[in-house]
Amino acid sequence: MKPPQRRASVRRAAALFALVVVVLASTAPVRADRSTARSSLEPPIERARGDRCIADPAFMRRNHMDLLKHQRTETVHEGVRGSAASLKGCIGCHASGATGSVAMAKTDFCVSCHSYAAVKIDCFECHASKPDPTAVLPTNHKRVGAGDALSRLVAQWRQPAPSTR
Repeated sequence: MKPPQRRASVRRAAALFALVVVVLASTAPVRADRSTARSSLEPPIERARGDRCIADPAFMRRNHMDLLKHQRTETVHEGVRGSAASLKGCIGCHASGATGSVAMAKTDFCVSCHSYAAVKIDCFECHASKPDPTAVLPTNHKRVGAGDALSRLVAQWRQPAPSTR
C-alpha cells in the first residue's frame, strides 16, 4: 500500500473507532448516587390524605388494577358497594390538594404513575376523577382484615406462582 492510501485507511479506522466510543458512551447506563437516582427516576406522588391505604404501597403499585377489577366485578355483578377497594375510596384519599383530582394534571396521583409506566388510564372515561364530598374515607377506615374476601384475594396474589417444571 502506498503511504497516502495507508494514511487514509488509518484515518477511517480512527474515525470509526471514535464513532464506536461515542455511541457506546452515550448508551451506557449512568451511575449515580442511589438517593439522587431514586428521586429523579420515580414519578412525583403527592401524599394521600387518609391515614393508611388498604394494603402496603409495594403491593398496591403491583396489584391495584387487579383489586379494582375484582371490586368492579363485585359491584357490577353482585351489587356489593362500599368495599375497601372502591374507586371512590381511592379517589377520596389520593385526589390532589391543588387540582382536587387524580387525573387532571401531570402531577396528579394516577396520571403521574401511569405516565411514568407508559400505561393508558381509561377509568376516567366513565368515572369521575374528583371525589364527592361523601367519598372521603372516615377516620375509622381500617386495613383489609383477615376474614374478608378482599384479604383472601390479597393473600392469594402474594403466593408465589406454581412451578411449571
